[in-house]
Amino acid sequence: MSPKALRSGTALVAATVSLALLLTACGNGGEAAPASPDAVGAASDEVTVPVTAATTEIVDAGAEPREVVQLRPAQGTRQEARLVTTATVQQQIDQQAAQDFSTPELTMPLSALVTQGASSGTPATTIDMTLGTLSTPDDATNELLAPATDSHAGFTMNLSGAITALRLRPDPDAQNKARSMIEQSFYQAVYRTVAFPEQPIGVGAVWKIRQQVMSAVALDQVTTATLKARDGNRLTIDVQVEQKPTSPVFELPNGAGTLNVDSYALRGTGSVVVDLGVPLPVAGSITVEGSQSFSDPADGMHLRQSTSERVEWAS
Repeated sequence: MSPKALRSGTALVAATVSLALLLTACGNGGEAAPASPDAVGAASDEVTVPVTAATTEIVDAGAEPREVVQLRPAQGTRQEARLVTTATVQQQIDQQAAQDFSTPELTMPLSALVTQGASSGTPATTIDMTLGTLSTPDDATNELLAPATDSHAGFTMNLSGAITALRLRPDPDAQNKARSMIEQSFYQAVYRTVAFPEQPIGVGAVWKIRQQVMSAVALDQVTTATLKARDGNRLTIDVQVEQKPTSPVFELPNGAGTLNVDSYALRGTGSVVVDLGVPLPVAGSITVEGSQSFSDPADGMHLRQSTSERVEWAS
């Protein structure tokens, strides 16, 4: 992916830097590629991808009564959920025609099982998920996704609700494009997760969740969460998301050079409903939108992107 290739319009430079495609099994002919150094294979057909740690900071503890909010779904808990994601990317290099690198809306039914509940000795919850029939508005893409039915994935989650690892185990017959769409969908969901603070909070509480999103450009993400309502174990949280790059330079893959980050903006809002007795959100939608521009320091080539992502949960 050299700057020359980018100028020709044959490659996507940032592959939407806000998403960061995972380095998981995506070899030729549908065979699994070797795991990256950052991924640890739990089995020959499964890759575990660490997720950067999330920290929380209370801005306002909210009204009384207050209590520490923890996600502790019991071992053996089952949940049927639906994850819907979209990712749109419009890109233009200099005065060339704009290109569309968007992926169609993907609906992913999930059957989740808590295989390990959190305890004082093991403060982590392990969730296994079986994928149902995946669907998009495009019939050709649906045919491509069909072999991925009954693939497996999983989350490891701490007591705050933050996801600390993502496991992917695609069906051996799933093609690379299908695998990539599934990976991107889960990646979006992971970095739109609400983590609760360790201190007691009540209705009206406001806290910030800080996390670094690793992609072609390292990004600092700050999510401002507000506890709008609580009914027993059911909590409704409003969120505002903002990302900023940590470096003014974009490293092209495979040592192909660098681009300057001339501008980067990505912000979004939404709401999530969490039930503390089950592992996945039961409702909600978060949409983020932004624009980015890059330039080649060697020859002044300019690249502009507009991006949008949406994550929806239903149960």
